[in-house]
Amino acid sequence: MKKGFLLFLALLLVQLSQGQSAVDFPKNWLGHWEGELSWYSGNSNSPKKVKMQLNIQPADTLGHYTWQLIYGEQSEDNRPYILKPVDASKGHWVIDERNGIVLDQYWTGPVFSGAFSVQGSTIINNYKLEKDRLIVEFFSLQTKAVRQSGNGTQESPLVDSYAVRSFQKAILKRKKK
Repeated sequence: MKKGFLLFLALLLVQLSQGQSAVDFPKNWLGHWEGELSWYSGNSNSPKKVKMQLNIQPADTLGHYTWQLIYGEQSEDNRPYILKPVDASKGHWVIDERNGIVLDQYWTGPVFSGAFSVQGSTIINNYKLEKDRLIVEFFSLQTKAVRQSGNGTQESPLVDSYAVRSFQKAILKRKKK
């Protein structure tokens, strides 16, 4: 691909993300979302199924919101995070795990995304609101490249490939606002 096209695409995505975040987020996302998470690991065709919830509500601090993820029953795996704006006009937010870990999230077109690495895995997360559904996806990649190819030239740059360890997808429906 040409560098000019990539620059154009990046600028277009920034424009789209700014409009989406300013207009729809997080006010149109508020509520109690529930559904089932399908977790595919390795080359398995049968996913592990887990009940998933996401609660998004205004928090005690102005401009902050709860971002409470629950897997299984509330007592099993309850993650009461806080969503905070860094620069909402540019689509930059953070999810504060309230234990010293802060994960940066960004608007890219219609998708609220983030990526982080922990203990040998890189996790990429995507959240997308589609009408009455919140689509949630997580990809887990091995942090260390499994292969490097290419000749290291402009025509054939070095390219690292990574092992995809798992894929998770949930379709959540809003139960109450």
